[in-house]
Order: sequence, then structure tokens, then C-alpha cells
Amino acid sequence: MAAVALPTTRPRRRVSAGAVLSLFVLCAAAAIALLPLAWLLTASVRTQGDLTGNPSTIIPSGITFQNYVDIWRMIPFGRQFLNTTVFALTVACVSVVIDSMAAYALARFRFPARTFVFVALIATLLVPIQVTFVPVYNLLVDLGWINTMQGLIVPRVADAFGIFFLRQFFLALPRDLEDAARIDGAGEFQIYRRIMFPLAGPALVTIFIFNLVNNWNDLLWPLMVMPDQDTTTLPAGLAMFRGQYVVDYGPLMAGATLALIPMIIAFIVVQRRFIESIATTGIK
Repeated sequence: MAAVALPTTRPRRRVSAGAVLSLFVLCAAAAIALLPLAWLLTASVRTQGDLTGNPSTIIPSGITFQNYVDIWRMIPFGRQFLNTTVFALTVACVSVVIDSMAAYALARFRFPARTFVFVALIATLLVPIQVTFVPVYNLLVDLGWINTMQGLIVPRVADAFGIFFLRQFFLALPRDLEDAARIDGAGEFQIYRRIMFPLAGPALVTIFIFNLVNNWNDLLWPLMVMPDQDTTTLPAGLAMFRGQYVVDYGPLMAGATLALIPMIIAFIVVQRRFIESIATTGIK
């Protein structure tokens, strides 16, 4: 007589009170973090009277997209957007190469005073960047690079944090890869270009995103180097977008929203590699 299989029921998974509390705290933190963004988005489609009359509310009394049209008319938005794109992308791309080469040398090469160079590099992270503005500005004046793209880009193409971050990643890679390449006759630059650079992809993406976002949103540096509104970057241009007595908040919020969209898209595209690099950097 054939045995009859009885239907099995999966036991219900009990959700602990700690998990519910953690979920509540995470949702609350996310809501608090996203509240300014939500206000920015709604403010960009509100009228000037609605914003000045009730600025604390997040719900608009009426919706208008005229602010997005006005911001293009009131300032050279397209030119400033292009300047910001060229500035941020160039710095992000060049810094990935320069930082990775310096980090590879500090992680893999044995040379005198290597420890001193690394400690001095880390010490520069303790110096506020505003302290360097005056001497760098004087140098740019002597070179005639004020109000030029090279003056805006060149001082930013390398940074201590990127070198430190990539050095930790290179230290986690096994040395057997280099030894095998040397046995095959590869030189040091070939090892870096063909082996180490591709393997450091997640860390390189992280440095790329950090530099892209930081330079895209930078205000003080472009405001100092590119004071002309027609040639400056978008954050500096929006900061200078104000009347003598009245500020047009609607177009200002619309411009800030348009400036934010490319960074959101960039992070969504590379977020998987970004999280992967954060999880693996420094693990040996």
C-alpha cells in the first residue's frame, strides 16, 4: 500500500521585537535624511508667494514648472552646467590614475623613507583645505591661471585620502600575482597596468564617485578661482544667483534640483561596486 504524503506546513518565522525596533529606527532615520530632499523637490515647483508665505510646509498649494524655465533664462545655466561637468569629470578621471599609481608605489615598493612619506601624506588629512587656499591662489595668480579651467582642475587632480584608500586595497592583494608576472618578464608598469589596476576596480570606482561628488558640489574653490558668473561652475553660479533685496527661491530650488539629478544617477549606476569596495578595502 503506497504511503500518502502529508502536506507539510512551514513554521511561521517569528519576528523579534528587536528587529521591529531596528526597522522602525532605520525608517525614521531615512525619513529624516530624505526630508530636506523632499522639501527641495516640492519647493522647485512652488510659486514665490507660496514659498515666502508658508516656507515650512512640504506640500505645495499649487504646482508650476515655470521655475525650471526661469533658471535657464536668469543665469547662463547651460554654460555653468557644462563647466561643472568638465571640472568634476576631469578631476575624477585623472585622480583615479594618479592616486592609484602613488598608492601602488607606497603599497608594493620598498624605498628609503617610505614610512615617512606615508605618515606625511596622512598628516595632510588633518590640515583643513581652507588653509591652503591662500598659497594656492597666489600660485595660480603667478601662473596666470585665475578664471581658467586649468587653474580650477590641476590643484585637485590628486588627494591624500584617495592615495590612502587605494593603498589599503593594494595591500590586500596577494603578492603571488606580481611574482608570477615578473617571472613572465613583465615590468613594474605592466604589472600595475595589466594586473593591479583592473583588480582595484571597486576601489577605483569609490574614489571616482567621491571625487566626482565632492567637486560637483564644491562651492568655495570655484567661487575663488572662477569669480566670473559666465565661466564659473553651477554651485557657485547658484550661490551668486540672488537679487539685491529679493531672492527668487523657486528658480533657485529648481536649479539645485537639476544640479542634483546627475549625482543621483551616477550613484545609482555604480552603487553595487561602491558598496563592494567599502566592504573589501583593508581586509588582508
